[in-house]
Amino acid sequence: MPANKMMTDCQTKMDKAIESTKHHFASIRAGRANVSMLDGVKVEQYGSEMPLNQIGSVSAPEARLLVIDPWDKSVIPAIEKAIQASNIGLTPNNDGKVIRLQIPELTAERRKEYVKMAKGEAENGKVAVRNIRKDANNHLRKLEKDGDITQDELKEFETKVQKLTDDHIKKIDELYKAKEKEITTV
Repeated sequence: MPANKMMTDCQTKMDKAIESTKHHFASIRAGRANVSMLDGVKVEQYGSEMPLNQIGSVSAPEARLLVIDPWDKSVIPAIEKAIQASNIGLTPNNDGKVIRLQIPELTAERRKEYVKMAKGEAENGKVAVRNIRKDANNHLRKLEKDGDITQDELKEFETKVQKLTDDHIKKIDELYKAKEKEITTV
Protein backbone atom coordinates (compact mmCIF):
# COMPACT_ATOMS: atom_id res chain seq x y z
CA MET A 1 0.00 0.00 0.00
CA PRO A 2 1.46 3.40 -0.94
CA ALA A 3 2.37 5.74 1.93
CA ASN A 4 -0.30 8.37 1.05
CA LYS A 5 -3.07 5.76 0.99
CA MET A 6 -1.77 4.40 4.28
CA MET A 7 -2.03 7.90 5.81
CA THR A 8 -5.66 8.19 4.69
CA ASP A 9 -6.36 4.73 6.06
CA CYS A 10 -4.70 5.69 9.35
CA GLN A 11 -6.88 8.83 9.61
CA THR A 12 -10.05 6.79 8.95
CA LYS A 13 -9.18 4.17 11.55
CA MET A 14 -8.41 6.84 14.17
CA ASP A 15 -11.72 8.57 13.40
CA LYS A 16 -13.48 5.23 13.94
CA ALA A 17 -11.71 4.86 17.31
CA ILE A 18 -13.14 8.25 18.33
CA GLU A 19 -16.63 7.26 17.17
CA SER A 20 -16.37 4.03 19.13
CA THR A 21 -15.34 5.98 22.25
CA LYS A 22 -18.32 8.35 21.76
CA HIS A 23 -20.62 5.35 21.48
CA HIS A 24 -19.25 3.86 24.71
CA PHE A 25 -19.61 7.22 26.47
CA ALA A 26 -23.26 7.44 25.38
CA SER A 27 -24.06 4.19 27.17
CA ILE A 28 -22.71 5.53 30.50
CA ARG A 29 -25.56 6.95 32.54
CA ALA A 30 -25.30 10.58 33.56
CA GLY A 31 -28.49 11.01 35.60
CA ARG A 32 -30.50 12.05 32.56
CA ALA A 33 -32.64 9.78 30.41
CA ASN A 34 -30.87 8.83 27.21
CA VAL A 35 -32.27 6.26 24.76
CA SER A 36 -28.76 4.90 24.13
CA MET A 37 -28.79 3.58 27.72
CA LEU A 38 -30.90 0.72 26.35
CA ASP A 39 -28.67 -0.07 23.34
CA GLY A 40 -27.32 -3.25 24.93
CA VAL A 41 -30.75 -4.66 25.85
CA LYS A 42 -31.71 -7.71 23.77
CA VAL A 43 -35.26 -9.06 23.95
CA GLU A 44 -36.25 -12.68 23.33
CA GLN A 45 -39.00 -12.52 20.71
CA TYR A 46 -40.29 -15.26 18.42
CA GLY A 47 -37.35 -17.52 19.22
CA SER A 48 -34.55 -15.00 18.58
CA GLU A 49 -32.91 -12.15 20.45
CA MET A 50 -33.56 -8.71 19.00
CA PRO A 51 -32.34 -5.25 20.00
CA LEU A 52 -34.98 -3.34 21.94
CA ASN A 53 -35.14 -0.54 19.38
CA GLN A 54 -36.26 -3.06 16.72
CA ILE A 55 -39.39 -4.19 18.54
CA GLY A 56 -40.71 -0.81 19.63
CA SER A 57 -40.00 2.87 19.83
CA VAL A 58 -37.85 4.16 22.66
CA SER A 59 -38.12 7.80 23.70
CA ALA A 60 -37.07 10.15 26.49
CA PRO A 61 -40.05 12.51 26.92
CA GLU A 62 -38.65 13.92 30.18
CA ALA A 63 -35.16 14.35 31.61
CA ARG A 64 -35.60 11.42 34.00
CA LEU A 65 -37.97 9.12 32.11
CA LEU A 66 -37.62 6.61 29.28
CA VAL A 67 -40.72 5.26 27.52
CA ILE A 68 -40.77 2.07 25.46
CA ASP A 69 -43.77 1.67 23.18
CA PRO A 70 -43.65 -1.87 21.70
CA TRP A 71 -45.33 -2.43 18.36
CA ASP A 72 -46.62 -5.80 19.59
CA LYS A 73 -48.09 -5.34 23.10
CA SER A 74 -47.83 -9.08 23.83
CA VAL A 75 -44.04 -8.73 24.08
CA ILE A 76 -44.19 -6.36 27.10
CA PRO A 77 -43.37 -9.10 29.67
CA ALA A 78 -40.33 -10.17 27.60
CA ILE A 79 -39.12 -6.55 27.43
CA GLU A 80 -39.48 -6.17 31.20
CA LYS A 81 -37.55 -9.40 31.74
CA ALA A 82 -34.77 -8.29 29.36
CA ILE A 83 -34.41 -4.90 31.08
CA GLN A 84 -34.16 -6.53 34.51
CA ALA A 85 -31.62 -9.07 33.23
CA SER A 86 -29.45 -6.36 31.62
CA ASN A 87 -28.32 -4.95 35.00
CA ILE A 88 -28.70 -1.31 33.98
CA GLY A 89 -30.24 -0.47 37.34
CA LEU A 90 -33.70 0.48 36.07
CA THR A 91 -37.04 -1.00 37.11
CA PRO A 92 -39.68 -1.25 34.37
CA ASN A 93 -43.31 -0.24 35.04
CA ASN A 94 -46.00 -1.01 32.46
CA ASP A 95 -49.62 -0.01 32.02
CA GLY A 96 -50.38 -2.64 29.38
CA LYS A 97 -49.53 -0.27 26.52
CA VAL A 98 -46.08 1.21 27.25
CA ILE A 99 -43.19 0.56 29.62
CA ARG A 100 -41.87 3.44 31.68
CA LEU A 101 -38.37 3.51 33.15
CA GLN A 102 -37.85 6.11 35.86
CA ILE A 103 -34.22 7.26 36.03
CA PRO A 104 -33.23 7.56 39.70
CA GLU A 105 -31.08 10.38 41.05
CA LEU A 106 -27.39 9.43 41.05
CA THR A 107 -25.56 9.23 44.37
CA ALA A 108 -22.11 10.79 44.74
CA GLU A 109 -20.59 7.30 44.99
CA ARG A 110 -22.35 6.17 41.81
CA ARG A 111 -21.19 9.30 39.97
CA LYS A 112 -17.59 8.47 40.91
CA GLU A 113 -18.06 4.94 39.51
CA TYR A 114 -19.41 6.35 36.23
CA VAL A 115 -16.49 8.79 35.99
CA LYS A 116 -14.13 5.81 36.43
CA MET A 117 -15.99 3.92 33.70
CA ALA A 118 -15.72 6.94 31.38
CA LYS A 119 -11.99 7.25 32.15
CA GLY A 120 -11.54 3.57 31.28
CA GLU A 121 -13.39 4.02 27.97
CA ALA A 122 -11.26 7.08 27.18
CA GLU A 123 -8.11 5.08 27.91
CA ASN A 124 -9.36 2.26 25.64
CA GLY A 125 -9.87 4.82 22.86
CA LYS A 126 -6.37 6.21 23.33
CA VAL A 127 -4.86 2.71 23.27
CA ALA A 128 -6.71 2.00 20.00
CA VAL A 129 -5.32 5.22 18.47
CA ARG A 130 -1.78 4.36 19.63
CA ASN A 131 -2.07 0.86 18.17
CA ILE A 132 -3.11 2.37 14.84
CA ARG A 133 -0.04 4.65 15.05
CA LYS A 134 2.21 1.66 15.76
CA ASP A 135 0.80 -0.26 12.77
CA ALA A 136 1.21 2.78 10.50
CA ASN A 137 4.81 3.34 11.59
CA ASN A 138 5.63 -0.36 11.10
CA HIS A 139 4.15 -0.18 7.61
CA LEU A 140 6.17 2.96 6.83
CA ARG A 141 9.40 1.34 8.04
CA LYS A 142 8.68 -1.66 5.82
CA LEU A 143 8.14 0.66 2.83
CA GLU A 144 11.47 2.35 3.60
CA LYS A 145 13.23 -1.02 3.99
CA ASP A 146 11.79 -2.19 0.64
CA GLY A 147 13.03 1.00 -1.02
CA ASP A 148 9.55 2.41 -1.79
CA ILE A 149 10.21 5.58 0.23
CA THR A 150 13.41 7.37 1.29
CA GLN A 151 14.60 7.90 4.87
CA ASP A 152 13.59 11.56 4.66
CA GLU A 153 10.09 10.60 3.50
CA LEU A 154 9.91 8.06 6.33
CA LYS A 155 10.67 10.78 8.90
CA GLU A 156 8.14 13.11 7.25
CA PHE A 157 5.37 10.47 7.29
CA GLU A 158 6.19 9.43 10.87
CA THR A 159 5.83 13.09 11.92
CA LYS A 160 2.45 13.27 10.18
CA VAL A 161 1.30 10.04 11.86
CA GLN A 162 2.38 11.42 15.25
CA LYS A 163 0.47 14.68 14.63
CA LEU A 164 -2.63 12.66 13.69
CA THR A 165 -2.21 10.61 16.86
CA ASP A 166 -1.81 13.70 19.05
CA ASP A 167 -4.90 15.34 17.50
CA HIS A 168 -7.06 12.25 18.04
CA ILE A 169 -5.88 11.71 21.61
CA LYS A 170 -6.64 15.38 22.32
CA LYS A 171 -10.20 14.86 20.95
CA ILE A 172 -10.67 11.81 23.20
CA ASP A 173 -9.46 13.84 26.19
CA GLU A 174 -11.97 16.59 25.32
CA LEU A 175 -14.77 14.03 25.01
CA TYR A 176 -13.80 12.57 28.39
CA LYS A 177 -13.77 15.99 30.08
CA ALA A 178 -17.24 16.74 28.65
CA LYS A 179 -18.58 13.36 29.82
CA GLU A 180 -17.01 13.81 33.26
CA LYS A 181 -18.68 17.24 33.57
CA GLU A 182 -22.00 15.74 32.41
CA ILE A 183 -21.77 13.00 35.06
CA THR A 184 -20.63 15.17 37.96
CA THR A 185 -22.97 18.15 37.48
CA VAL A 186 -26.36 17.73 39.07
